[in-house]
Amino acid sequence: MNANVEFDEIRPYHDEELPQVYEELIADAAFRQAVDTVMPGVPFEVWSQKMRACKTKLEFQKTFCYGLLWKLAKEVTDGLTLDHTALPADKSAAYTYISNHRDIILDSGFLSILLVDQGMDTVEIAIGDNLLIYPWIKTLVRLNKSFIVQRSVGMREMLMSSKRMSEYMHFAIKEKHQGIWIAQREGRAKDSNDRTQESILKMMTMGGEGMLLDRLKELNIVPLSISYEYDPCDFLKAKEFQQKRDDAAFKKSRQDDLVNMQTGIFGKKGHVHYRMAEPVNTWIDQYAELPKNEFYKAVAARIDVAIHQGYEIYANNYVALDLLNGNEAQAAHYTEEQKKAFEQYLQERIDMIDLPNKDIDFLRERLLTMYANPLINQLKANA
Repeated sequence: MNANVEFDEIRPYHDEELPQVYEELIADAAFRQAVDTVMPGVPFEVWSQKMRACKTKLEFQKTFCYGLLWKLAKEVTDGLTLDHTALPADKSAAYTYISNHRDIILDSGFLSILLVDQGMDTVEIAIGDNLLIYPWIKTLVRLNKSFIVQRSVGMREMLMSSKRMSEYMHFAIKEKHQGIWIAQREGRAKDSNDRTQESILKMMTMGGEGMLLDRLKELNIVPLSISYEYDPCDFLKAKEFQQKRDDAAFKKSRQDDLVNMQTGIFGKKGHVHYRMAEPVNTWIDQYAELPKNEFYKAVAARIDVAIHQGYEIYANNYVALDLLNGNEAQAAHYTEEQKKAFEQYLQERIDMIDLPNKDIDFLRERLLTMYANPLINQLKANA
């Protein structure tokens, strides 16, 4: 299969295409404006020269993204950590990391810089075309090792684009030996009740060779748990819950998406932890005899258990569960000061929600549920 032709619309750029891509970006006034915003005080010509000097996508990432992301992590988190002890020692292996989804941009961005610090390669990122609202963003993400998930197409094209994406993922892992990151579901779980969509696994088996089991094994899947102590978008998600409750036809605008993206990137997150589970290939054979639908269901459920067990649980998760249930069953895991601090945090988030008919009890319950769900799911998974 000629990857240059077959995947041209969706794949990251090849390294030999970069000189032309750089010139397109440099000539784009909107991109220039974005760079001036992110890197004030740095002359654009200096930026352009540094970019032209990067011969590979990885070099580009290490020159620009790596430093920017670590600088951001120091400003908006109280620590960014990775536990990869469940993985085999071979650092050259290419994995498909499938994770819960907390932040539109940073889930994969933080993962890549954590991998670089372990002497591992960065990942290629599955990103929905609904987020590529300007031409320069589409160019930049493909330069930053992203491949495009085509969501804004009709039903017939959707099937073809899913098959092509699956074939590309198999090609990336098998032929390019290139790791991949993909979210376990389309969009973020607004209530942090993270569940793997079977449709994601079905898409993965549209490509590759052999039985369904072989096709999944070919992708070398690793479940990945991402835990934020605080979700900067929690108040926006709670607001959206009420908007949808009050108006069944409510849909977020493009402006809402931009606000979510910006808040997610620059909002305070507390501690952020990534934990990798053992590869799916270590246990998937036991599902080999299951009928097709049962197979997908069982594998998705087992991935969920791995993700839920891998959460880092913070004091506020324990407090949230007790406040939600109106008891002190988890009181051994937090202090009175931590409880008061979280209650104050909740009140501040509710105050930030700008709705004319604000239902405070409902919004509080939604926020508590968001913070309690990781713990609820972990307790179930461990049981």
